[in-house]
Amino acid sequence: MRRSSVFYAVGAFVVLLVLATAAALFMTTTHKPGAAPVVAGGETPEASVQQSVALIKTGDFAGFWKHALPPADYDTLRADWTRPRPDDHPITPEDRADFIKNMQQLTEPDAETKLYALARPKLAQLQAQYSDQVPVMIGVMQAIAATGVAQSKELTNPQKQQATEVINVLAPWAQQVPWFDQARAKQAIVVAVATARKLDIKTPEQLRTMDFDTAMQKYSAGFIGIKQILAIYGLSIDDVLDSVKVTTLENRNGHARVRVDYILLGKPLSTESDLIQQDGRWYSADMLQNVRESHDRLLAAPAPGSSAPEPAPMPAPATTSASRAKPVPASVSNGNVMLESLNGNPSSGVKVGYITTGKETAAEHKSGTTRTR
Repeated sequence: MRRSSVFYAVGAFVVLLVLATAAALFMTTTHKPGAAPVVAGGETPEASVQQSVALIKTGDFAGFWKHALPPADYDTLRADWTRPRPDDHPITPEDRADFIKNMQQLTEPDAETKLYALARPKLAQLQAQYSDQVPVMIGVMQAIAATGVAQSKELTNPQKQQATEVINVLAPWAQQVPWFDQARAKQAIVVAVATARKLDIKTPEQLRTMDFDTAMQKYSAGFIGIKQILAIYGLSIDDVLDSVKVTTLENRNGHARVRVDYILLGKPLSTESDLIQQDGRWYSADMLQNVRESHDRLLAAPAPGSSAPEPAPMPAPATTSASRAKPVPASVSNGNVMLESLNGNPSSGVKVGYITTGKETAAEHKSGTTRTR
């Protein structure tokens, strides 16, 4: 079967959502019922994270960013959203054709029935051929993921431990999930079709030209679809969000550290987060720092299609003994190291129909949502 088939596209989409959930769990915090007005930051560290998770649970990503950043940084994020990204890769004709074909099949009239008719015999075939191999394959994926976390140069040791714990909970669950169950697949296809229609994205170019407000609306529709599909296979994101509790470990001189406890698939887990106080409001320290660094990197990067200027030629050496000394390089690369943490990493990309969006925000990494730009 061609990799561009809708069935495999839907399957890959579900797997991607499962893996993305691991990152989303690192920022979970206490949620209390009742809608609250969106304001920048929180009066206390606990209030700041409580409001963040309440906004994430409802899929209000526009509100999330407005709350997560000081007003000036929020305005900067909005302005940066439509700036050209030098790391955007060209869209190939094959990529574009596959994307358009998949979206048309997901959104055409009676798509649910047509896609399930295609998937049903293939599910039966996969069940007969690979049901015994799925746990082994997931075990291999677990080992690869754990190795990647252990070798990561961006994660701190506590973050590596937290990521490993989440992987060790998700992998056994994935090994027991009836991925080829036809009833669940039918439900998942219905959700995928409904979500695709709400997204209303017809070409990959739309992913790169959306403004901030439009992108946040698409994120909301996509995230709600994610939660519904994962719930069909036994993983309730809402249950995870509702289970968390936050405890302040330290709060002095405008700096606070909190521990977030939550339950993932019946297993108690925890993570820690640093917050800082600015103008009387509390914000995630990692997110604020990384969003600002991402902005600086964006301004420093050359425009797409351009190249860095060549260094000026070295002057001819004088005929002295000093000229025989080792010359100093004409230019020295000054790397701007991006601190990427699971508490607020603004550098993430998403492949939709094999198209890399290249947009950078801290929300995706911190919430687990993926960018669809």
